[in-house]
Amino acid sequence: MDDIDLSLLDALQSDDRTSYADLGRAVGLSISGVNARLKKLVAARYIREFAARLDPARVGLDLCAFIQVVLERSEHDASFIEAVLQNPAILECHHITGDFSYLLKVRVRNTATLEQLITDEVKRLPGVVRTYTTIALSSPKETSRLDIRGSAKRLGES
Repeated sequence: MDDIDLSLLDALQSDDRTSYADLGRAVGLSISGVNARLKKLVAARYIREFAARLDPARVGLDLCAFIQVVLERSEHDASFIEAVLQNPAILECHHITGDFSYLLKVRVRNTATLEQLITDEVKRLPGVVRTYTTIALSSPKETSRLDIRGSAKRLGES
């Protein structure tokens, strides 16, 4: 990956609908050059997907919460992860260190919906022995944008 690839990735994180012509002007490539580079970046899995970021409040998913989950034994991990992958209310799932096994980020309509998710879905999964939930009052920063240029500089790369 060279500086042009990094510039393309950085630009796409800002707006994945930027035209190939605009991307090309920004990095000094033709439209076909941009197309070829992006195809390679997708094939190499640097780009997972192109998607719109929605405003949660505008679509009625005002409540953001984090659910920490303890699984009884590691043999429950696979079925837990499969259930998490199938649940659209669960936005993120992280296998974590410490007293808990997993950290889930969820978005739901309200506290009643959150209670239903925890009680009827998460706690009923095989192996779940305990949960601890924290509700976010606000989210001043919430992004999926990766600091690809800053991380390279911090690591002493160009």
